[in-house]
Amino acid sequence: MSSDFKLDITTQNDSEEPLLSNTIASNLSLDGKSKSVLTTFNGIHEHGKLSPTNYATNAERRALYDRFLKGNKATTGDNGSFHVDEEERNRLHVSTKKKSALISGTAYCISSCSMIMLNKIVLSSYDFNAGISLMFYQNFISTLVVVLLALCGRISVEKLNWKLVRVWLPVNVIFIAMLVSGMYSLKYINIAMVTILKNVTNILTAVGELYLFRKRQSSKVWTAMFVMIISAVSGGFTDLSFDAVGYAWQIMNCVLTASYSLTLRWVMDEAKKSTKSGSLNEVSMVLLNNLLSLPFAIIMIFLFGEWDYVIHADVVKLPAFWVVATASGLIGLSISFTSMWFLHQTSPTTYSLVGSLNKIPISIAGILVFKVPLSVSNLFSILFGLFAGILFARAKMS
Repeated sequence: MSSDFKLDITTQNDSEEPLLSNTIASNLSLDGKSKSVLTTFNGIHEHGKLSPTNYATNAERRALYDRFLKGNKATTGDNGSFHVDEEERNRLHVSTKKKSALISGTAYCISSCSMIMLNKIVLSSYDFNAGISLMFYQNFISTLVVVLLALCGRISVEKLNWKLVRVWLPVNVIFIAMLVSGMYSLKYINIAMVTILKNVTNILTAVGELYLFRKRQSSKVWTAMFVMIISAVSGGFTDLSFDAVGYAWQIMNCVLTASYSLTLRWVMDEAKKSTKSGSLNEVSMVLLNNLLSLPFAIIMIFLFGEWDYVIHADVVKLPAFWVVATASGLIGLSISFTSMWFLHQTSPTTYSLVGSLNKIPISIAGILVFKVPLSVSNLFSILFGLFAGILFARAKMS
């Protein structure tokens, strides 16, 4: 009798226990903790083969396995995968990405609009006739902030060396001329026309890319650029506040801006070879441009006689003037950071389109804040130019 009983228990253990273990193993993708529990059960099972009287009946063991399955089901799906938690994490990730893109895009647009508005206020409203001095102050503020952030470990910049400086000098000279010409054009022309005339930069850049880099554009892009030319010419003819000096500065600024873009692309590879890491991030380029511009700006300030004007001008004694000038320097730097942030959160295509759309609020704000006299034909030319900018961005996407 005793022998039959032992035989029966041994048979049941060999037939049912592996079945339960196999069922759990096949239905669950166990983590480390679950595998440990299952190993414990298997250990009990193996021990039970040797001493069946030391553990409960099959029904009790099955109940124990059921409780284990019920507890594990709370953290896993039916097939053992964490699909519910994974879907939730993906949904939260997409939502966070969209919010980050919206916030960074808004910050970029606000910075871009504010920079143009503040420069216009300093140069026109305060009638400050020292554009090079203003550029020097803004670049000094930008350099100071970047250096402080680098010393605090908040940003990473490449260590400067003479080889890198020599390679970067041609780019920096064009950068300085671009900023100065932009300052003077903004002093004499209203903001709306400045934004429209800046479309000429896209045309010059495309022509330069064709001859220097053999980069061909689609027919849609050339059509959009033709529309830009028409809008710029019609805008100039219908501009009630037309100023030949201002337009000359703006045309020069378009040429220099296109030259800066093309030259930067030309020397970038050589500049990267001049760094220890073999790369050059955008923060390092911001530091290079602003830091290297300071000695050139000092020379130009004395060369063009701005020093005597600055030390005797009544406007520099106004605290409000320095607040606006300092804010313009900080916002100028913020454009660099917000543009990098926005570009990281979205794509170059979205970045380009938003940049084109951003000209609309800038133009409207410039017209309203500075009370620019407008005719119907001039207003139509401005709207036509804004449409051309959007058309160009869409053409570049396709």
